[in-house]
Amino acid sequence: MALVTSTEMFKKAYSGGYAIGAFNVNNMEIVQGITEACREEKAPVILQVSKGARAYANHTYLVKLVEAAVIECPEIPIVLHLDHGDSFETCKSCIDGGFTSVMIDASSKPFAENIEITKKVVEYAHDHGVVVEAELGALAGVEDEVNVSAENSHYTRPEEVEEFVSKTGCDSLAIAIGTSHGAYKFKPGTKPQLRFDILEEVSKKLPNFPIVLHGSSSVPQNYVDMVNAHGGKMPGAIGVPEDQLRHAAELSVCKINIDSDLRLAMTGTIREFFDAHPDKFDPREYLKPARANIKELVRHKLVDVLGCAGKA
Repeated sequence: MALVTSTEMFKKAYSGGYAIGAFNVNNMEIVQGITEACREEKAPVILQVSKGARAYANHTYLVKLVEAAVIECPEIPIVLHLDHGDSFETCKSCIDGGFTSVMIDASSKPFAENIEITKKVVEYAHDHGVVVEAELGALAGVEDEVNVSAENSHYTRPEEVEEFVSKTGCDSLAIAIGTSHGAYKFKPGTKPQLRFDILEEVSKKLPNFPIVLHGSSSVPQNYVDMVNAHGGKMPGAIGVPEDQLRHAAELSVCKINIDSDLRLAMTGTIREFFDAHPDKFDPREYLKPARANIKELVRHKLVDVLGCAGKA
């Protein structure tokens, strides 16, 4: 099976009450851990590449890693997606370079300018058989190239979504309902709560239209504890409760982005390994257990959070 777009994935997810996992990838072990879990659980998957990942690993290397995953896991549909494309030029480069889906994030711009930029990307992408995700609202937090202060964040305004989608022609829409980028989403002692009232209002205005949640890592505390127990300093790292993500997937959310969780699993595992084996230096020895923990974490997300196991 070749790389696919998310069109059919989202149709099935919407009607089936589940979401597709969109996992950010930076290296071989992360790609392997994700796709091996998806193959075994028979789950469709979106592999995301950010601008930062392209700068780190090189566009060509990342595309070839994903193409290798397609060869090794022919039973499952795989989308290669640009996460948070910040310009028409970045999106065009990925469209021309083999991606099947791109996100144009002009959410920091005024409404009319967001429409103008998004429409330009949509027109080019659709001419090349590629789908487009856009964003309305602004999530707080820091993740790769995205850095939005709490003061500059704001929820999506449901009254704007119909006009935005109709004028841009985008294929899916990322909205802001209380998630945030990075591992520090909520303050200790607070009760995390997503704005399902906004999601439900958006769904009414955009029936059968796929909604996307960014900044949806749950920041598993076992890996936070593992990092801290082995020399790390991550006090107060709290993510989105998994039961709230599951509820979002039962509604109109067809794509849930997960990135910090995988990084925590890899970092925690490697820190633990070196504490136990300070004499080791072969990357294969510490990356192997890191890959295994990523795989098990992804398996948990597919089965217990996203609900997309068995949907390939």
